Amino acid sequence: MRDTPDTPAMLTDTIVEDDRWSTIDLPALSEAAARAALNHLGLDPAGYEIAVLGCDDARIATLNAGFRGRTAPTNVLSWPAWDLSAEAEGGRPDAAPEPEVDDPESLGDIAIAWDTCAREAEQAGKPLADHVSHLVVHGVLHLLGYDHERDGDATLMEGHETAILGKMGIDDPYRDH
Repeated sequence: MRDTPDTPAMLTDTIVEDDRWSTIDLPALSEAAARAALNHLGLDPAGYEIAVLGCDDARIATLNAGFRGRTAPTNVLSWPAWDLSAEAEGGRPDAAPEPEVDDPESLGDIAIAWDTCAREAEQAGKPLADHVSHLVVHGVLHLLGYDHERDGDATLMEGHETAILGKMGIDDPYRDH
């Protein structure tokens, strides 16, 4: 389904496993953050799909153990549909595949944990909705090949995050770091 003035196509498909997410409307936050990220990178949101899972720490710890071998919970996980990562440190990732007309490409999946996100937002003195928006943007950038393991890659990714969030009216999450 393509965007029209009356009914824009949904970029995100959000599954909420933990009812606490309803207090900040995770589906709406995910949609806004993902759209902002794609628009910033010059990608048409109508051509892509992203699945978002709103879960709790127990569920994300299970996912983290199964996919990354880490038994602890984390704030956000992402599973890209393709490996678009740059070979050279600080280099721009490969472009996402061009979508077919009226057949959006899946960029991948994101899972986000209520308990860890709420704790982090409280500790940082940030609104939970702002922190969650940041983590969704972060996850979308991972789906598009951005990473933060190497210093040059982290600088590039954080620059995009800061710019995207600024366009959304959200403070720079790295300002105090």
